Amino acid sequence: MESPPGSERSSPEAEIGYRLEDLWDVQEPLLSPSEKLNSCFEGVLVSSFPQAPPSQVIEIPSDSSLADTVEILSKHKILSAPVRNVDAPEDASWIDRYIGIVEFAGIVVWLLHQSEVAALGMMAGSAVAGLAATLGAVTLETTASGIGGGDVASAAASAGAAAADPAKSGLETAASMGGSFFETLTSSDFYKNTKVRDISGSFRWAPFLALQTSDSLLTMLLLLSKYRMKSLPVVDLGEGRIENIITQSAVVHMLAECVGLHWFENWGTKKLYELGLPIMKPDRLIKVNEEEPVLKAFQLMRKKGIGGLPVVDGSGKKATGNISIRDVQYLLTAPEIYKDYRSFTAKNFLASVRNYLDEHQEASAMLRGVITCKRDDTLKDIILSLDSEKIHRIYVVDEEENLEGVITLRDIISKLVHEPHNYFGDFFDGVVPLPQNSRV
Repeated sequence: MESPPGSERSSPEAEIGYRLEDLWDVQEPLLSPSEKLNSCFEGVLVSSFPQAPPSQVIEIPSDSSLADTVEILSKHKILSAPVRNVDAPEDASWIDRYIGIVEFAGIVVWLLHQSEVAALGMMAGSAVAGLAATLGAVTLETTASGIGGGDVASAAASAGAAAADPAKSGLETAASMGGSFFETLTSSDFYKNTKVRDISGSFRWAPFLALQTSDSLLTMLLLLSKYRMKSLPVVDLGEGRIENIITQSAVVHMLAECVGLHWFENWGTKKLYELGLPIMKPDRLIKVNEEEPVLKAFQLMRKKGIGGLPVVDGSGKKATGNISIRDVQYLLTAPEIYKDYRSFTAKNFLASVRNYLDEHQEASAMLRGVITCKRDDTLKDIILSLDSEKIHRIYVVDEEENLEGVITLRDIISKLVHEPHNYFGDFFDGVVPLPQNSRV
């Protein structure tokens, strides 16, 4: 089909925009704009969505060690991947062939959690069974030369508090543990021998919820927004293999390529406050003070099931940085810069990672400070910022730069479409309920 007059865009994403434009123009005039958008996205198949680079469409065998998994994800510069069940028979359906999707961040946060459990076991003077006991030995080896007699006495004195408030005590104990914890961990048998399947159902472990090429873009958008999926494999039923992986970021990039088209402008020129964004009120915004231990930021992300949070100054109102769940990857890929990370503040964490990125000439939004917007900015403004900066969230501030909220990729997609009554039917059969403790 022909592009709109004056348009020079020819990207695969823009081609989807043109197809939606054709559908928009022939919609029933009595339909609301929201119903029109739903109908348009229902009329375009997932098979038309641009292919992810081949290096990003990979699988992790379920018997891979955590060390091997981290190496694979790092090598391909991706943050998550489907986990293939190596014990499944050759003729297994795709539902049985894959056990879920593991995220880079999930591995690190899971390890952090185990270290807290092990630390509490050490404080209480008890042997922690299984996994925590193994990691306790690693932690003990790490801290033996790093904690002085006074520190040991202090830790022992606080053991009684562990029973009253395990989460707080675990954080305080872990924050007091010096030494090259992650350097020791990444060379340990625990790290090398624990299999990726052993962390199934842990934090940021998503079920293998796949699309078929015959599904619609409406189905895709709903799963990435209302159903909180970060990425979606697209499977070929005939071949029984993954053809594509679609992420929230890829969808926002597609939207950025559609700027100027009628259907997009009808929707994208609305201001944030007109759409009820940001959703969270300022006093409910989850944040961490720049002088608090960086470990607290990661613990809050795990506890609250969020992908990032702002680092704020002493007033608690102004953002000085952003820590994303993705940033924990540096704990395993560059542990040498975190020899004392347990005592690192959020402020020092940001400075250390920025120095590392500078030294290695790696591009990152972290080098550009906090990306912000105002409540009277349009969705189009936000989409273009998120896409150009390659970030997953943007903070809303007032005229005095005080924090008012946050806009995420999911927030944007959720304002694009809505779920019709009984739309999914039996779509989730065999996939949900999710594994225990799973967050998607």
